[in-house]
This record gives sequence, C-alpha cells and structure tokens, in this order.
Amino acid sequence: MSTVTHGSAGTHATSAAAAPHRPRRFAGGRIASHAVMAVMAMYFLLPFWWLLVAATKDNDGLFASQPLWFSGDFNLFDNLSLLSSQDGGVYLKWLRNSALYAVVSGVGATAIAALAGYAFAKLRFPGRNALFATLLGLIMVPATALVLPTYLLMSEAGLADTVWAVILPSLLNPFGVYLLRVYTHDSVPDEMLEAARIDGAGELRVFTKVALPTMRPALVTVLLFTMVATWNNFFLPLVMLSDHELFPLTVGLRTWYMSATIGNGGPALFNVIVVGALVAIVPLIIAFLMLQRYWRGGLTMGALK
Repeated sequence: MSTVTHGSAGTHATSAAAAPHRPRRFAGGRIASHAVMAVMAMYFLLPFWWLLVAATKDNDGLFASQPLWFSGDFNLFDNLSLLSSQDGGVYLKWLRNSALYAVVSGVGATAIAALAGYAFAKLRFPGRNALFATLLGLIMVPATALVLPTYLLMSEAGLADTVWAVILPSLLNPFGVYLLRVYTHDSVPDEMLEAARIDGAGELRVFTKVALPTMRPALVTVLLFTMVATWNNFFLPLVMLSDHELFPLTVGLRTWYMSATIGNGGPALFNVIVVGALVAIVPLIIAFLMLQRYWRGGLTMGALK
C-alpha cells in the first residue's frame, strides 16, 4: 500500500510539475496565431486605407510625400461633386449599369445553379456522371479564355454591344453548380424529399417548398460570388461593349485613366478616378453586411444537426 501511495504521489508530483509548462506553450501559440492574423489583416486592409485617404485629397495632394495619411485639406465632398458632374454625369450611368449587370447576372446564375445542383445531387437521369465530370472540367477553364469565342457567338447572334452580351455569359457559373450540388447532397435529407413526394407533391413543388429553403446559405454564397465577379468583371465588357453609355464602372474608370495618362484630360482626373474607385466598392461592402446573417444562420443550422 505504501508503494502504491508513493507511486501515486510521484505521478501527481510529476503531473503538477509539468502542468505549468503547457499553458505557456499554448499561450505562445495563440499569440503567434493572433500576430499572423493581425499582419494579414493589415496587409489586406492597407489598399483600402490608401484608397480612403486618397479620396480626401485633391489632385496635387495625391502626389505628396505622405500617401498613407490625410493632408491638410479635406476634399472628399469636392471630389464627389466632380465625380457626379464629370463628362455630364456619366459615372452615374456606369454605376447603374454595373448594378444592372451584377443583380441580373447574380440572380439568374443562382437560379440556374440551384436547379442544376439539385438535379445532380438528388435526381437520377442518364448521363448524370458524365455531365458532372464535364462540369468539373469547365471549372478549370479560365473565364478569360472563353471571352473571344463568346464574342464571336454574340456577334453572330446580333447581341454584341448590348447589355445581353455581358449578362448572358455571366449566367453560367460552373463553380456555383458544383457548390450547390455538394451542399444539397449533404444538407437535404432524401427522407424529407420522399415524404413530400408521398404526400403528392410534384418535383417542382418538392424543389421550391422543401429543398430550396434548406439550400438558402449556399444560395446566398453563390449569389454574392456571382455578383462580386460580375461587378468586378473587366475583360468581358471591355471586349463586348463599345458604347460608352453601356460601360460598367471597371471599363468606365479605365477610360478616364487612359484619358488622364495619354489623352487631353491631363492629371486633373486622378482625384476623380480615386474617389470613383472608392464609391465603386461601397455597394459590395453593403451587400456583404446585409447578407452575412444568412451565412451565420446556415452555420448554426449545420451545428445543430
């Protein structure tokens, strides 16, 4: 008994001696991870900070020696006034065009991806595996490689230099189909679908009333990805459009930049371009802030299951 007691006491003493070292090691790991995250956050936020600071400067202040800090004069509202009046207020038309392309393409691509993802995940039809393998192959193809063939197709159809030349190619989102297929396969129980069919619901009603509400977090994800990709798209509208009235913000700001560097506009357009770039990202920030609660709801739902 004494031997056992002594051994037990020795074990407790060894554990007590080793215990203080673990918190220090874990604390060091937490500090290192937080430091890395802080550095990465600063790295990603630095361009936004520069853009925010530069939007408050006049054209001369942009080329001052302190690019990351405010100058003596606060010219943000003056720059916004110049932005809205430059070239007859064409920036507002570009902003409207970007919103039209992003919203229509985002909603349309999400609807198509939802139907296709549900079909791949829950329906059985001939050639399903071959079609899905083709879909995975399309994900690997760069979108810019398809712009010129798409332009030739649009030209043959008489749709070049129209809004449809930008919207129609953006409706096809292979990654969105793949994402919704994976999410639907894991999150929509087959038993729930079978119960709805037994109750007399058709396939369309099963999809809209049973599967679609469960797919909401993935739908919001695909919607945001498509809207951001369309909003930031540059090469497709640059090739498809020649009418300045149909330009999105990306192509429109590029025309101002070219005018400021090699045209007759001179450097006086740089402050307008900078504040225009700042205004261009505000709708994306608002969209993320408004729709992030659906992601949190989807994560919580998955944790409860």
